Amino acid sequence: MFDAITRLFGQADQQRDKPIEPRLAVAALLIHLAAVDGMAKPLEIKAIATTLKDHYGLDDTQVKTLIAEARRKDRDAVDFYQFTSALAKIEEREKIEIIRMMWQVVFADNTNHELEDNMVWRVAELIGVSSRDRNILRNQTRPYEKPL
Repeated sequence: MFDAITRLFGQADQQRDKPIEPRLAVAALLIHLAAVDGMAKPLEIKAIATTLKDHYGLDDTQVKTLIAEARRKDRDAVDFYQFTSALAKIEEREKIEIIRMMWQVVFADNTNHELEDNMVWRVAELIGVSSRDRNILRNQTRPYEKPL
């Protein structure tokens, strides 16, 4: 009986320690970002699907599958490490595109909650995107306000 329990927990540890595929890591971060301010709005979920489709060249079925798996991964995660560690070794321009995608999700509903801003900042720091690049991307993505 103890061997069975040990094997069961050992398998769970192996699954948790298994490196996550970068595309899934990005999707999980975007899913978390959409909900970080309390609730993922339909506009934010649509922005996630659109950015994933455009960036990775996925069809509707592939995006739905990826988002479903990303939701599971996000629900099981205790922090961003498993996601950001999967992205730390990718090329610089890909990292910048990930931060751009994050800003697209943030501004999908034309608002920027401080928790969203904080999450983009933390992820950018963890994957090695400079504050300068992060702020440039934010300004490029932010909707312009009309003057009164």
